[in-house]
Amino acid sequence: MFRSIASTLSNCFKIPELKSRIWFTLGLLAVCRLLAVIRIPGLDGDALSNFFKAHGDGSGLLGMYNTFAGGAFEHCAIGSLGIMPYISATIIIQLLTAVVPRLSKLVREEGGRTQIIKYGRYLTVLLCIGQGIYFASSWLHPEHQFPGIGQLVLIENHFAYYFVAVTIMTAGTMLLMWMGEQITERGIGNGVSLVITIGILARLPRAVRSLIDMFHPANGQETDYHFMGTGLLLMFLLVLVVGGVIAITQAQRKIPVQYAQRAVGRKMYAGGTSFMPLRVNYAGVMPIIFAQSILMFPQPVCSWLAQAFEKKVPALQDFFNSLAISLNPGSWLYMATYSAMILFFSYFWVATQFNEIQIADDLKKNGGYIPGVRPGQGTSDYLHHAMSRITLAGAIFLTVIATIPIILGKHLQIPQDVSSFFGGTSVLIAVGVLLDTMRQVESHLMMRHYDGFLKKGKIRGRF
Repeated sequence: MFRSIASTLSNCFKIPELKSRIWFTLGLLAVCRLLAVIRIPGLDGDALSNFFKAHGDGSGLLGMYNTFAGGAFEHCAIGSLGIMPYISATIIIQLLTAVVPRLSKLVREEGGRTQIIKYGRYLTVLLCIGQGIYFASSWLHPEHQFPGIGQLVLIENHFAYYFVAVTIMTAGTMLLMWMGEQITERGIGNGVSLVITIGILARLPRAVRSLIDMFHPANGQETDYHFMGTGLLLMFLLVLVVGGVIAITQAQRKIPVQYAQRAVGRKMYAGGTSFMPLRVNYAGVMPIIFAQSILMFPQPVCSWLAQAFEKKVPALQDFFNSLAISLNPGSWLYMATYSAMILFFSYFWVATQFNEIQIADDLKKNGGYIPGVRPGQGTSDYLHHAMSRITLAGAIFLTVIATIPIILGKHLQIPQDVSSFFGGTSVLIAVGVLLDTMRQVESHLMMRHYDGFLKKGKIRGRF
């Protein structure tokens, strides 16, 4: 197998076009990594970096951002915002397109897609400014997020500090967005997804070091709960999770479609048989991101309300204190709420993005039908029922994958640097993007009559 992979990789550099695309992609990804280590002027990134090394990736919104940005936030770097503002803006525009008639009409018009992309870029700038102010405030007052860390900002003029920090972070995100689009157009794979993936994979060396320290601590002392059996269990779990993610990511239900013979003008088009692929994990990683984003706020809000009612209403103070403790990541209430929200957002995403009525109408206009199903409303009901059933399987899978890192971290005392690679958004994004990239490379090889990565079958894309 390794000989076949090595032969395939060597074939990639025998094709001039593919070779130039690969080097172009690698070059821009290297620039993306530079943006994650070049610090913003006037900030002491060493102190924050040491805090993250001592306490893992952190928790909450800033910890998740630091993971997606490849550690840029902990270095107080130019690319601290990462590519996430652009992703958030794209998601918001997609949701608005599904519910706002004017935007949905604009998408179907000629040139409407280009206008939608412009709206997404404008919204990206606004999100960058808002999130940049929040990040700059967290660096200016680090004691609220990182207790005992000390002063990070070295600029005395706070107005100048905010202007410089927010402007540089916004420019960094827009540069990442531009490089992602260039990779998509002139490189290999989806550029924006590759930018996120390279940031996630950049955390892998630290995770390996943390895993080694679990069994061989730096101070020479042996731990009482990490032993060889735990290591074997983790390796087995890693293989199982990655294999499951690959299987579910490519899993699809093929709905047979029959096209009748039809005449267009003087031309007669013959009928044929095809199929409509319905992906099991249609929502991808979005339900987990939505659930994580929402569950970041209830615990701080409950803690703030408990402090507000400290002297006025002691009963409410006790209630909100207990609720804040119950919503701590790893608790049963948190896990139950987290799982329920993933299930809900899985169906919510399918409901907003999968339009079975339009699909049924398009089939009817093109003379296509599903054998045994009446065209029109009957086809729409059939697709709705089929999609609802396979979405349940995908949602359950996402719930299991999302809860594995929490269980490992809270109940097995696995460091967060390590547990994040055993499930959750990191594994789903990395595996899905790598599969898409391999599929594009394989298509270039097949066009030149070279063997792909697999001798039997082929890699299916997510889209």
